[in-house]
Amino acid sequence: MEQAVSELDWQRMLIGDDSAIVFVEILIRTVIIYGYTLALLRWLGGRAIGQLSTVEFLLVIALGSAVGDAMFYPDVPLLHAMAVVTLVVLANKGLDMAMARNRAFERALDGAPKEAVRQGVILASFLKDKALTTNELAQQLRQRGIEHLGQVEHAYVETDGVLTVFKSAPQARPGLPIVPPWEIEHPRPVAADASPDGPVACLHCGYLAQPAHRGTCPNCGGEQWTLARTDR
Repeated sequence: MEQAVSELDWQRMLIGDDSAIVFVEILIRTVIIYGYTLALLRWLGGRAIGQLSTVEFLLVIALGSAVGDAMFYPDVPLLHAMAVVTLVVLANKGLDMAMARNRAFERALDGAPKEAVRQGVILASFLKDKALTTNELAQQLRQRGIEHLGQVEHAYVETDGVLTVFKSAPQARPGLPIVPPWEIEHPRPVAADASPDGPVACLHCGYLAQPAHRGTCPNCGGEQWTLARTDR
């Protein structure tokens, strides 16, 4: 039969019933779990963690777990939880200092910004990288008042997953329409026998071509085209 927990048992609250060697195990377990979680978060990329850096996000979830368990579960000794919290904070501080001194190490942990759009065209390298899907990219552009890709001079996905957009000058160029969202109304592909009265845009990346073009997109290999939109 499981022994009942005694209220206000200071020895149980602080150190539990384990020997001092348990703190060595806590150190090893914390280092292993911290490193493994850091690797997983780095693999997931910026958009999975919002506007926090990888190290900041790991600090939040690690502290939340360590602090919460000690608060709610009477069989978790306080000194054990405090040891985990201290190790996590020291590890985070150490990573911050290492990243401040070594740019290559910072890039390895946090990644690097990725160029998504250049002069109204989604880069082929970005399409292959999948930092954002084209639907997610279009959504973030719409949130910044963009109606078609021609209005974008440059767009970058930062290391925290946020999209930075530099707009083109008004009337600079036509572009692939992203308003309304394609889930509501998909742009009509240009028929093979049609004669559009303006340039066409690749439906996959927004590359612009002459009205009579019906071949493969030289940027991404797409084969469908739609009439490019101009500023209203």
